[in-house]
Amino acid sequence: MISYFLQFLRLFFPKNCEACGKSLLKKEDFLCTQCLYDIPRTKFHETEENVLNRLFYGITKIKYSTAFYFFKKGSKFRVLIHKLKYNKQKELGIELGKMLGNEIKDSFFEEADIIIPVPLHPNKQRKRGYNQSDLISEGLSESFKKEYRKDILIRAAYTETQTKKTLEERRKNVKSAFKVVYPDEIKRKHVLLVDDVVTTGSTLASCANELLKVDGVTVSVAVLGYADH
Repeated sequence: MISYFLQFLRLFFPKNCEACGKSLLKKEDFLCTQCLYDIPRTKFHETEENVLNRLFYGITKIKYSTAFYFFKKGSKFRVLIHKLKYNKQKELGIELGKMLGNEIKDSFFEEADIIIPVPLHPNKQRKRGYNQSDLISEGLSESFKKEYRKDILIRAAYTETQTKKTLEERRKNVKSAFKVVYPDEIKRKHVLLVDDVVTTGSTLASCANELLKVDGVTVSVAVLGYADH
């Protein structure tokens, strides 16, 4: 009965594709079939050495790294992250996280024991209302079937936005900004660190360096978008 009611509602209030804006068909969810086909997937999860890995060389020790898609200027997929971060479309984070999880299933990322999102400072999270990386991690956990914890790594220092900073300024800005609260929970575990978009890798590197202080921890990285330069 509910499905018939939802179909009836769609006749008058059609859902649109979150990427291109076209009306969705009956069996389409938040992206239309064409946009799902057009997603510029990186396929980084298919190779242990890739351009994303190289961002961390000499900075921190990341075992594996992947991004779901290329985050290019002018791309219709860039709007998905904007809607997630600034338009309070929280469901997008969960759905994209599920897609990321389905993408990396049956790869070497299966070695991961636990999913940990990059945290926001409480003041920033209070202002936004949520942490988009939490939502991505929640969806990823659901489809990837791995434990998700958002209480282990916290942002201990408030930092300025990274947007207009140079690489060196970014690294200094987030150095010592993070803290592991429950180290015993991740001892000798393989942590999958999750964020929305990676540009220089400075924030992820700072998080990883903190996690790696815990005995026996291994860190890998999974993000939605990789900003290809």
